[in-house]
Amino acid sequence: MPVPELLTDGPAEADRTIVLAHGAGAGMESDFMTFFAEHLAGAGLRVVRFEFPYMEQRRETGRKSPPNREPVLKETWLAVIQQLGAENLVIGGKSMGGRIASLIADEAGVAGLVCLGYPFHPVGKPDRLRVEHLRELSTPTLILQGERDTFGNREDVSGYELSQQIRVEWLPDGDHSFKPRKKSGATQEENWTAACASIETFVRER
Repeated sequence: MPVPELLTDGPAEADRTIVLAHGAGAGMESDFMTFFAEHLAGAGLRVVRFEFPYMEQRRETGRKSPPNREPVLKETWLAVIQQLGAENLVIGGKSMGGRIASLIADEAGVAGLVCLGYPFHPVGKPDRLRVEHLRELSTPTLILQGERDTFGNREDVSGYELSQQIRVEWLPDGDHSFKPRKKSGATQEENWTAACASIETFVRER
């Protein structure tokens, strides 16, 4: 598996690196991914982004295609980790990117895992859970989740059996991208900024 092109922000000599993969629908330069990369880099972390093969192809051809099958997504993640080295490396990403990272985190031997909106189940299908491996996960993990995420809201997730290594933090009234409703009094930027602060603290603890 060839290593995808890596997009790096932050100081090259930083002692902590976090790698963030994109979600299913938008690539590494979406507003969401760019905000997190730039803010974490501004806090002194080295932030690396990459794209899965289907998204690289979409960028080249302009044609939309569905995500690669899970084995290809996992192989891409492992190739990136091998390129960067697992020591002092925290991996994760938005939705699908974070879920795939969670599937290979223990195998890869990374220092930590950060999931930005974990897809605990497909929308409208709370019985189709994606938590089996999360029960035994041994990698220290931070899951940042919007309180009303349709892929797993606060009420849903409270009933799941998760590894003791997993910490879930809730973003007020946030959806799958942490955007709250106007009536909540919170803003998307506030939730994104709070999420970045939590990630920085988590990464520096590793």
